Amino acid sequence: MTDTTWLGPGAVLLVIDVQNDFCPGGALAVPGGDAILPAVNRLVAAADLVVLTQDWHPRKHGSFASLHKGKAPFDTIEVAYGPQTLWPDHCVQGTSGAAFHEDLTTDRAALIVRKGMRPSVDSYSAFFENDRTTTTGLDGWLRARGVSRVVCCGLAYDFCVAYSALDARRLGFGVAVVDDACAAIDLGGSKGAQTEAMRKAGIELTTVAGLGV
Repeated sequence: MTDTTWLGPGAVLLVIDVQNDFCPGGALAVPGGDAILPAVNRLVAAADLVVLTQDWHPRKHGSFASLHKGKAPFDTIEVAYGPQTLWPDHCVQGTSGAAFHEDLTTDRAALIVRKGMRPSVDSYSAFFENDRTTTTGLDGWLRARGVSRVVCCGLAYDFCVAYSALDARRLGFGVAVVDDACAAIDLGGSKGAQTEAMRKAGIELTTVAGLGV
């Protein structure tokens, strides 16, 4: 059964980090990251309200493995707010890697949320930085527009998409994640773990067809 209400009035489509560095050939490529673009664009065309997020790091961001002597990408360190995965340098402000993929439909976006701009704090979620207290302001922006439902898609399913979906649910929104409009890194089983966490939180895991698009 399809459910078109997820993309109608009172809902937002949150398109997360569909950027060159997360697609094949990029600095932190997600397997199949560009293969989701037709599905994402179908959702964008059908949605009443669209918001894009964009990883937007300064050149010397604390999450970059290159800044930590003796560490490699995908190692984990402890920082003030807890465990931090170290990444290859990616989505550096103003670079082609930080740009949206050229095939992503962006002209219907009402807002672009840039995240990860503070050098000392990473930011996966569209709603909070990784210290879990600093907000991006998206929550208030959505509520001012009467939004009560959030549909998430994009990259990567098990990091920025899952963090955004879980935060949206914690903030009281109804939340759906469109599985076939996402791609995962699956770092150490992260895809399965986040899928289970989202199910337990009451997030609807659906497909493009399931939304009637």
